[in-house]
Amino acid sequence: MNEITESSIVVATPDQISSDLGGESVILNMSTGVYHGLNEVGARVWNLIEKPQAVKDIKQVLLEEYEVEAEICTDDLFSLLK
Repeated sequence: MNEITESSIVVATPDQISSDLGGESVILNMSTGVYHGLNEVGARVWNLIEKPQAVKDIKQVLLEEYEVEAEICTDDLFSLLK
């Protein structure tokens, strides 16, 4: 896997499907059969990456919509995207 940077363009893989559960999301990887649950912020990121997005643009949206420090936002975003 290539290293993700703030200038990287990311997009959800087509072999995953998701379902909204009242602001949270559940994602199923169709290749592996593994489910992932996302909280409200993770679900927001998932919605943003349905189309190709630069990581820095996703980070900016999160900083505008949620009360979070930039460093924590960056760390959490990179962890989720990896």
